[in-house]
Amino acid sequence: MTEPAPPNTSLWRNRNYRTFLVIQTLSALGDSFSFVAIPLLVLHSTGSVVQMGLVTGLTGVASIVTGLFAGVIADRFDRRRLLMLADMARCLLYALIPLVWLHATPMWLIYTVVPLTGGFAMLFQVTYVTVVPAIVEPGQIIKANAHLYGSYAVATVGGPTLAGLVAAAFGPVVAIGIDAATFAVSAAGLLLVKLRPTPRPIGDKGAERERGAERGGVRGEFLAGFRFLWAHPVLRPLTVLLSLFIFLTHGMTDVLIFRIKEDLGHGDGTVGYVLSAGTIGTFLASFLVTRVRKRLGFGTSWAGAVALAGIAVACLGLTGSVPVIGALSATMLLATGVAGICSMSLRQEVTPGHLLGRVTAAFWTTHYSLGPLGAAAVTAAAAGFGVAEVCLSVGAGVVCVALSGTLTGIVRAESPEASSRTAASGTPESATETA
Repeated sequence: MTEPAPPNTSLWRNRNYRTFLVIQTLSALGDSFSFVAIPLLVLHSTGSVVQMGLVTGLTGVASIVTGLFAGVIADRFDRRRLLMLADMARCLLYALIPLVWLHATPMWLIYTVVPLTGGFAMLFQVTYVTVVPAIVEPGQIIKANAHLYGSYAVATVGGPTLAGLVAAAFGPVVAIGIDAATFAVSAAGLLLVKLRPTPRPIGDKGAERERGAERGGVRGEFLAGFRFLWAHPVLRPLTVLLSLFIFLTHGMTDVLIFRIKEDLGHGDGTVGYVLSAGTIGTFLASFLVTRVRKRLGFGTSWAGAVALAGIAVACLGLTGSVPVIGALSATMLLATGVAGICSMSLRQEVTPGHLLGRVTAAFWTTHYSLGPLGAAAVTAAAAGFGVAEVCLSVGAGVVCVALSGTLTGIVRAESPEASSRTAASGTPESATETA
């Protein structure tokens, strides 16, 4: 294990952080291929937006089920090895698709493989959140998250375009094979990353509660994370509002692809171009989020970004211009990027290291629980009533979510330090002692 870096050390002088950044950029490049190729493969095979939504919904269910125990696993086992395991599993699963598709076109394979990869993705994501504080210093967390988010954006700006071109020239199956290869390289690169040890609870009572949670099995350990989450005056309302947000927006990528291909009559290449234009917003979010949060505080930054996302979604239903759709997609991802980085960074800052996996799993499992239902409902509504009407309705709902945030403790969370002090004064003894 490496020794902690001095507090004022630049992130760029941290070798573990640089290595982690590079391999995650590569992995994100591969992810962007399956992000485009899976919906296209379903659409090519079935011609149905409902089946696109069904695959998305099943993947969400797999993520929720995995989330029930992903945090316990991340807090119990070696986190670097878990990241490698998740990468290798996704590599092998995605590799099955091109191997089998050479001889047949079985939709059952998509319905099996894609949800399984969603489960391993959830394990990776929960563990990933716990790893960042073990690589960088506490005061560098939001900046590191912004860099990682920016590297993801750089990879995905070109990725969907390349995926669309590859899918148009060789078929979506080849694009999925490229994604499988990037997971293999990412797993190998993780061998070069070393993490600081995770601090354990301090004091007899904190240690005893941790042992009590472990004696309670997976359910007891999961609930330990949920109790901390629910006792926190900011994380609690944030989780509720994000559950509503995910319900409304989880199926929007499928709706957007359907809009471009079926409503407007464009090909796979255009889908790739539009999704690439959208990820420019992600790139901009990584540059702006540190300044926005420093100036406005967490609550105002989060609520304002979610409101902007809702306005962009609503406007998607008012235009048939592909360039305008690309610009609105970029605006939506800029807004959700700022909100997402702020949310994840706050959770990393206020949660004890030994609980971070369980709190993250409880957080994501709770707010993603409505995602599959939302994806099914939104895609079915798009097929039945039209994409324009659905975009207007979803956008209005997202704006209402943002406005609801102004009625909760979220808007009073101006800094991680203030949030920590509020949590310490407002949470039960069981939460504060482990913190």
